[in-house]
Amino acid sequence: MANNNIGPKRLVVGAHYGLRDWLAQRVTAIVMALYTVLLLSLFLTGNDFSYEGWAGLFAQQWFKLATFTVIVSLLYHAWVGMRDIWMDYVTHNVFVRLVFQVATILWLVACAGYAAQILWRV
Repeated sequence: MANNNIGPKRLVVGAHYGLRDWLAQRVTAIVMALYTVLLLSLFLTGNDFSYEGWAGLFAQQWFKLATFTVIVSLLYHAWVGMRDIWMDYVTHNVFVRLVFQVATILWLVACAGYAAQILWRV
């Protein structure tokens, strides 16, 4: 009899992180979309479009935290996407994939540090 892996008795293999990453992509996208709406509404209702006006907005602690939350969401969103690209499309060599993933992590952590430095310098 042939082994049929279709249906409720199929053998499921893998890392089992697909739903979690799918949900993380959607949640981070919603966070970024809400921030975009907030920024757009502040831009459309504001009347001081100078550097001082924007610096005053970014000088507020709540706006710095909101912006950094969006940056962290963006970086996590990018990590999930890049990890999937490295795993699915670029290489199947485990060592090369690990090098790409570590390089991606280092780059994203450096971007987060640089973003925090920029935000809290204002």
